[in-house]
Amino acid sequence: MTFKDLGLDDNIVRSVTELGFETPSEIQEKAIPQLLTSDTDLVGLAQTGTGKTAAFGLPMIQKIDPTYRAIQGLILCPTRELCLQITKELTAYSKHSDGVRVTAVYGGASISDQIRDIKKGANIIVGTPGRTIDLMQRKVLKFDTVSTVVLDEADEMLNMGFKEDINEILEGTPAFKRTWLFSATMPREVERIASNYMTDPFKVTVGTKNSSAANIEHQYCLVSGRDQYHALRRFIDYSPGMFGIVFTRTRREAKEFAEKLMTDGYNADALHGDLSQAQRDAVMNKFRSRALQILIATDVAARGIDVDDVTHVFHVDLPDEIESYTHRSGRTARAGKSGISVALISPSKSGRIRLVEKQIGKKLDLVKAPTGTDICAQQIIQLTQNVHDVEVNEKGIAPFVAQIHESLADFSKEEIIERFVSVEFNRFLQTYDNAKDINIDPSRQRRSSDRDEGRRGDRRDNSVSNTNRLFINVGKMDGFENKGQILGFICNQSGIDGNSVGKIDLFDSFAFIGVEDGIGERIISNMNGKNIESRDIRVEFSKDKPRGERGGRGNGGEGRRREGGGERSGRRREGGERKEFSNRGGGRNDRSRSRR
Repeated sequence: MTFKDLGLDDNIVRSVTELGFETPSEIQEKAIPQLLTSDTDLVGLAQTGTGKTAAFGLPMIQKIDPTYRAIQGLILCPTRELCLQITKELTAYSKHSDGVRVTAVYGGASISDQIRDIKKGANIIVGTPGRTIDLMQRKVLKFDTVSTVVLDEADEMLNMGFKEDINEILEGTPAFKRTWLFSATMPREVERIASNYMTDPFKVTVGTKNSSAANIEHQYCLVSGRDQYHALRRFIDYSPGMFGIVFTRTRREAKEFAEKLMTDGYNADALHGDLSQAQRDAVMNKFRSRALQILIATDVAARGIDVDDVTHVFHVDLPDEIESYTHRSGRTARAGKSGISVALISPSKSGRIRLVEKQIGKKLDLVKAPTGTDICAQQIIQLTQNVHDVEVNEKGIAPFVAQIHESLADFSKEEIIERFVSVEFNRFLQTYDNAKDINIDPSRQRRSSDRDEGRRGDRRDNSVSNTNRLFINVGKMDGFENKGQILGFICNQSGIDGNSVGKIDLFDSFAFIGVEDGIGERIISNMNGKNIESRDIRVEFSKDKPRGERGGRGNGGEGRRREGGGERSGRRREGGERKEFSNRGGGRNDRSRSRR
């Protein structure tokens, strides 16, 4: 089947052909004819990389009347990266469709420039919910002429707390509009949106509902929190030529992992919410051009990444929202290619593996972090293959051949081979000389639910003395939603083993931790003076027993719970205009918004 067979007009087919597309994907085959020939609402379920943008973009462009200078189409998406990506693609698809204008509106860029673009005339608006609301309140955007609304990555918009904004925007559109909803997963919140704003929608599903791409190999590796970075390095070194994305839960972790990788000589950089738009664009341009081998990103920042040929996705612990695993792993194995998804998990969180397996409908294979011998063997094989396959530029090296032969005349063939291999290979030999096994035996795992939900009971209390109790001035308000998270943080920062930690009492702005003899001094020494989100960490021994949640009052009022819990997501004003932000500390949270 061709794009012409789907019912698209000659101008659109010409644009698509010039872009190099020959045959439509499955989601395009199923959705485009329906969207072109009927005025029905539609729900499309498909993974990233399956061609969803063209599935809704091509019919939307064809239905635009360029002689009617008004907004006829609205596309809502969760992040500015995805907003820019959709705008770029729709602009390319409409290249030969005279008069069709596509305008992007998103936070982190000049609102004045966007207002100017809108006033020049726009047929299709592609926007993030926050900036779209802002422009509606300024009376710049009016959607009374909109005939088609697209909710792209609807599940992720709800995960990011945009439910109220989506409702407000949809209420500002006409009753006669068509609504096309596209999503990788279909949680209850997305189903509610569909039931509230859609009438008997036509449903298109590619693959199994809520599943991941069939050609992704899903793996997990059990390592302690302090060894996650070392395990990541080993997987990277074991796969010469890999091109991958590393997902972390927080901006702090993204920064730390990126800094460590760069210090250790890898072409890596971080993408997170603290970067300006110009910085984010610079990082993404380097990644797309492969000037970066490894991109470290948070879930929020990575939405909209559309880069081909990503071979590996790594997860530094599983995401708090299990649905996010599908989005993360979907960054690889795009357009029918294969890829590998590896989760580096501490034993305390291994119970979440079952939730992921249920979500994607597949088993995750337990694998071991490669040993030093494994890595060296792989690197030798790759190096010798590169030497074997290299194309010799005889003309270019001709002036230097005599000098080369003279310099190497005293060495035998075997010695020359050994020396050239050593030039490239000594770093790996030095790094992994006598490298220890960092894998954890699954039989020694604890049930993660005991730790994550606080049901530790006598298991820990009998093995670790709680008379040695530490006070630490971080808690739920710093993004630690459960005891497992703060335990992992302490282990990572101080280099201790989680088995030496006993009962944890977690409050809003502080926590108490029971530790073995000798461990408290290590934690105090290693953690005091460090900071979290620009605030100094303070750890000390304490003989006090926690007084419950009201205890925060005795600490300068710091214990007062933030509105919305551990995750705070919303918009703040900077320089007179609203700026989108997300400070994700863990679980899902309804998004609170400041209004004018």
